[in-house]
Amino acid sequence: MATDTRDYDVIVVGAGPIGQNAAERARAAGLTVALVERELVGGECSYWACVPSKALLRPVIAVSEARQVDGAREAVSGPINAAGVFGRRNRYVSDWDDSGQADWVNQIGATLVRGHGRLDGARRVGVTAPGGATSLLTARHAVVICTGSRPVLPDLPGIDEARPWTNRQATDSSNVPERLAVVGAGGVGVEMATAWQGLGSQVTLLARGPGLLPRMESFVGELVGRGLADAGVDVRVGVSIRALHRPDGGLVTLELDDGSELQVSEVLFATGRAPLTDDIGLQTVGLTPGSWLDVDDTCRVRALRDGWLYAAGDVNHRALLTHQGKYQGRIAGAAIGARAAGTPLDTAPWGRHATTADHYAVPQAFFTNPEAAAVGLTARQAERAGHRVRTVDVQIGDVVMGAKLYADGYTGRARMVVDLDRGHLLGVTMVGPGVTEMLHSATIAVAGHVPIDRLWHAVPCFPTVSELWLRLLEAYRDASDHN
Repeated sequence: MATDTRDYDVIVVGAGPIGQNAAERARAAGLTVALVERELVGGECSYWACVPSKALLRPVIAVSEARQVDGAREAVSGPINAAGVFGRRNRYVSDWDDSGQADWVNQIGATLVRGHGRLDGARRVGVTAPGGATSLLTARHAVVICTGSRPVLPDLPGIDEARPWTNRQATDSSNVPERLAVVGAGGVGVEMATAWQGLGSQVTLLARGPGLLPRMESFVGELVGRGLADAGVDVRVGVSIRALHRPDGGLVTLELDDGSELQVSEVLFATGRAPLTDDIGLQTVGLTPGSWLDVDDTCRVRALRDGWLYAAGDVNHRALLTHQGKYQGRIAGAAIGARAAGTPLDTAPWGRHATTADHYAVPQAFFTNPEAAAVGLTARQAERAGHRVRTVDVQIGDVVMGAKLYADGYTGRARMVVDLDRGHLLGVTMVGPGVTEMLHSATIAVAGHVPIDRLWHAVPCFPTVSELWLRLLEAYRDASDHN
């Protein structure tokens, strides 16, 4: 039985970056907010995903890029200092101490409630604190679910015995395995293969499909796979695991479907995510535990007609990316504030309270070597959606002087997908050294529906890699002239 009952305007369950954004925007609207967290304030991104992975990857990529420049490569000698990289990672995750982020919650005027939050009927959240004490929170206006997702492990013989790594062990380990198998060809798989090979592991990357990063343009996976192979990763595509063995806690043996075996020190599975909704009380409001939560463009859960329940971030399955979840959190918090005040949702000074970018302008970046970045639709996706498109490609290192200066022998490729009927971009994909820092310009062009004829007047500085934009426009002009 609850020993403590408290009322708030808004209750946010999950204090990761998505929950923090929802709480901050609701507080900015003058609403009282309780932010409930069962683990560390800051969530998966801050401690076991985006932040630690980038902290591990940056030294690896920096060294690799230095080796691509005459005069600099001679200064690079010896292996990367793994202990130094781990120390850097530990600083960026604050040694897994969330007191700084907890202080931020207090600074915005929200109330941090530590414990496992579960729905207990409409507008009610029961919280079980780490010591076992319980409290009941009630919301006058809304409850926002921001509990994120968890890694999915395949149902394979011996997987429990193998004690596999997930993204958590892959980003918080301070021991370099002699041999590491990475299973999965998505973003986590290629990034962690990059990081651990650079830190000294002998990495084998196993992809069930025919290529890497299958949701991007096919040339991205080809170039990233080539970069991994050049770095020493054993990249194998079209292979699956039949079973695993780890007798007496020693080496892990993987039985592959081609009849071969692979023996490694550790195995990392990066094979998908599932919503963390199995133990948050969904059944008390008529929803199915463990399910994704379908939402409208204000992140309000469609299944509940009275509109008090919202879900932002991974749990709504729109785009399992931290930046996209933060965007949704901002929209949800602002929409709740507008509805509480009786304000029309389309009168916000910074735009409608709707996650319009979720439908057509989702950016994604992977910190491999070479880097991969994309926003919007691939050419295939655009055609399937019924758009009449023209696609233009540029070999970045062949035509962009800034790229040649960035790295000797710069290898990269970019694609622009243009809506012929509307005259603006539907998607941009880039792969090559340093391209992630150019992604936001592409995102602005796609999200803003900037017409091609106006992009000619956005002048890129010389000699930067951003001159790529001029080369893409020239390629589009030339293609148009021949049609």
